[in-house]
Amino acid sequence: MLDYPSLFALAAVVREGSFERAAKALHVTPSAVSQRIRLLEERLGCALVVRGQPCSATETGRRLCQHIDRVSLLEHELQADMPSFLQTEPTRVSVPLAVNADSLATWFTTGIGAFGRDGPVLLQIAVDDEGHTAEWLRSGQVLAAVTAKQEPAAGCNSLPLGAMRYLAAASPTFVARYFPQGINPESLATAPSLMFNAKDELQQRWAERQCGRTIQMQRHTLPSPQAFVTAALGGLGWAMHPEALVREHLDSGALVELQPNSSLDVPLFWQHARMASTLLRALTAAVSDAAKSGLVQGE
Repeated sequence: MLDYPSLFALAAVVREGSFERAAKALHVTPSAVSQRIRLLEERLGCALVVRGQPCSATETGRRLCQHIDRVSLLEHELQADMPSFLQTEPTRVSVPLAVNADSLATWFTTGIGAFGRDGPVLLQIAVDDEGHTAEWLRSGQVLAAVTAKQEPAAGCNSLPLGAMRYLAAASPTFVARYFPQGINPESLATAPSLMFNAKDELQQRWAERQCGRTIQMQRHTLPSPQAFVTAALGGLGWAMHPEALVREHLDSGALVELQPNSSLDVPLFWQHARMASTLLRALTAAVSDAAKSGLVQGE
């Protein structure tokens, strides 16, 4: 029989990042949380938490946290169906998700706004590149993710959402300085570009599509879609921007496309754990509805 108080303590430590904050969330003392984790580790014969700032889960710890996430959803179903049997006050359920930053900055938040406001949930959203969010599902760290991967992770369903349209844009003065003769391998190798992080390959993909070969580009690193726009407006570099974030600036002339009619569409998918949960079904419906208006839909 699993020791659920200890498992919930483990999940709280990983979610909150420290034993002290976990203790406050559980309304117990830090020593009680520490004791529960220690007993659980002794029983399983392995470490479950990497003590640090913040604390994180080991591989076994992540699997147990995934189990607790699913148990919490199932308990919510029972609370809704048999309130007199459980005799407990309804509690908000933590729902861990992974989303790419550009979706979070544009259409996704609209979709989950009403769901998070009206539903008995606490959304725990992790941000990663769309090509890597599926790994959060495979490792058991989240229950659902917006991802560029169509093939569903084990135990998950995959739903097509549409495509995020990106435009290569920069300020007019930047374009005049670095691209006086237009787009070519030499100008792209000289002009500073903007990169979200080391996983961001959008600028490289667009440049290779324009030139037909790999370009060694110079890059600024800015881990924020909004900072991309601000930096581009200030002439710091060029970048692939979600059309929704730069359309107003393109219409006003504050930004210009490096190459007209050269948008790059990235298909996105919603993957979620395959389990009977009204909350996951409601979240999936909300995300799907938001994607219909926020992403480019196929014919």
